[in-house]
Amino acid sequence: MRRKAPRTPPRTPSARVPEIAVADGATRKGHRIVPEETPVALTYNRLSHAVMMATPSDLEDFAVGFSLAERIVDRADEIEQLDVVERDIGIELRMWIGKDRIDVYSDRRRNLAGPTGCGLCGMESLEETVRAAPRVCASLTATPDVISDAVAAMPPGQKLNHETRAVHAAAFWMPDRGIVALREDVGRHNALDKLAGALARQGIAGADGIVLLTSRVSVEMVQKTAIIGAGILVAVSAPTALAIRTAEAAGITLIAVARGRDFEIFTHPGRVADAEVRHVA
Repeated sequence: MRRKAPRTPPRTPSARVPEIAVADGATRKGHRIVPEETPVALTYNRLSHAVMMATPSDLEDFAVGFSLAERIVDRADEIEQLDVVERDIGIELRMWIGKDRIDVYSDRRRNLAGPTGCGLCGMESLEETVRAAPRVCASLTATPDVISDAVAAMPPGQKLNHETRAVHAAAFWMPDRGIVALREDVGRHNALDKLAGALARQGIAGADGIVLLTSRVSVEMVQKTAIIGAGILVAVSAPTALAIRTAEAAGITLIAVARGRDFEIFTHPGRVADAEVRHVA
């Protein structure tokens, strides 16, 4: 996949802005670091597909991960060229795919413009929204201590969140290697797309590790994890009922409400070695 250099200097993922803080009845002037939020347009062979609000970082990963999640391509190398084009009003991710892929894409093309990490906005049918996730056959297992340690390893890598306290993260943990990739964004869906793109571009198989999320687990987060191919998904917040049903059908071990050494297993507990399985009230 070829990539052309940006035409103007790239945007930064955060900005320093003035603020007036009020505490205990007193006010003071100061500054705060906040995340940037930029319109990012994704096009295929000059056909407009989506405009997402996203943090302007790791955009090549975002382009590839989004394309895989949308099933526009099946592999990263099916994107023949990727241009990141900076404009005054936003950023364009211009992708070119082969004739066989563009023909399939044209048959199911849709346009959307959504808010931060929108994910499902703009779907043309209910069937598209609840499309079945691919079945995951990963054999990796983990002990409760490994799962807790993996979650605890995330914060040191969340550099943008350390600055802003306002972004989500998605990470990938592997045995004997720890966290091999971590991506951040104002949108939780975007962060997971960026992670998926990073793994695909590095040739890392999803079945070989665990996906970690700092956010709640919606159905699309499970669908994206299934496309990555990971058998274990761990989140610090709770899942939705539809996310649980989707994880069950996809063969994914869904672990959520991961806090300290405690977490809750909602589906396929067999991948958690030595875990005492009980019903969660």
